[in-house]
Amino acid sequence: MTKSFRHGQIVQIIRSRSVGTQDELARALKERGVDATQVTLSRDIRELGLVKTTEGYRQLERETPNIQFSTLAAEFLQDVRIAQNQVVLKTAPGHANSVAVALDGEQWPEVVGTIAGDDTILVICSDAATADAVRNKLLRLLGD
Repeated sequence: MTKSFRHGQIVQIIRSRSVGTQDELARALKERGVDATQVTLSRDIRELGLVKTTEGYRQLERETPNIQFSTLAAEFLQDVRIAQNQVVLKTAPGHANSVAVALDGEQWPEVVGTIAGDDTILVICSDAATADAVRNKLLRLLGD
């Protein structure tokens, strides 16, 4: 497994449940098929900016201010369509990436992930009903 993949798995784990020790984290990673030594986990924890709280490890907030998704969507989103379990967003040219990053930052549980080009974002959902719900959520957001 790559370091980037391991980091992604660590973040997913600590966001989904309480993990209070490196040993618990190592076991949770092992359940996902990722082997990591204590030394590697210590380095990963430092690089990811994780802090140990009474609720377990948490990621520190980024210091750079993120532009709100709602602001970017209102400014650049031009169309919202459904394609089976996916929502296709059209933006002004050159703005798909920043809108997709802001949407990813929202961490909507119904969004599996996004892929952005120059003026198009593919929002992947688990099924068609969820894609419809995401489309409606986006349209409500734009209507406000």
